[in-house]
Amino acid sequence: MNVEFLNVSIALGGTPVVHDVTFTAPSGSVVGILGPNGCGKSTLLRALYRVNKPTSGTVTIGGRDVRALTSRQAALRVAVMAQESSQDFPMTAREVVMLGRAPHQRGFGADSDRDHHLVHQAMLDVGASSLTDRYFAGLSGGEKQRVLLARALVQEAPVLVLDEPTNHLDVAFQLELMHLVTSRGRTVLAALHDMNLAAEFCDQVAVLQSGRLQAFGPPSTLLDSQLVRRCFGVESRTLEHPLTGRALIAIAAKTPEQTPPPSQDADFSAARH
Repeated sequence: MNVEFLNVSIALGGTPVVHDVTFTAPSGSVVGILGPNGCGKSTLLRALYRVNKPTSGTVTIGGRDVRALTSRQAALRVAVMAQESSQDFPMTAREVVMLGRAPHQRGFGADSDRDHHLVHQAMLDVGASSLTDRYFAGLSGGEKQRVLLARALVQEAPVLVLDEPTNHLDVAFQLELMHLVTSRGRTVLAALHDMNLAAEFCDQVAVLQSGRLQAFGPPSTLLDSQLVRRCFGVESRTLEHPLTGRALIAIAAKTPEQTPPPSQDADFSAARH
């Protein structure tokens, strides 16, 4: 199912954060949203799952404006793995994952055999089967990420949104997570900090700076040294990965003699992603 951002602008608390962003994620593609802290990555993605309402422009899923969907219709189309969870009430990890099946259930019907099977399989897939009966609030950051990923997977939505999904994860599971979410034929939009994860797993990347789209295209050709310098304030070179043959982006800090990193707009004093 394709996703389109069409001239999307968003303000938070009266402060403009995202400005006139347009790009399309084709059905089944993986699109990475890149940019420095405060550039508007998370703010933009939250418009897709209806937390933020655009001040202008539209976000569509399969050609339908997300604002015109009911909550259930939206949940059947978009699953979300966000940066943080506000769930501090007593629920086990398994109960949290089962919440992903709620859009498929009617009324107060009991969980079906299929629901139980999907939850069990998802927790196995993400390496969280040992956490089944532990309370979610007592888990480590990395363990919570595994549980939240399992919840997103069992939702079986054709569009999957990942907001900085590799936070708190060790290197091995960062790669495993990205493989899990990108190998299932879903349309994936992921806010990422790591350009090399984007180069490895994304079909396209959208690079934001100060809430504006700077470039959109394949990471292997888009993330050249000039764009990386302008948007991230660091020096880079694109090499061939000795193990995979894919693009490998080598990063180095600028020397004091070089131009300092670009400053952010005053509008971004709130430092929102």
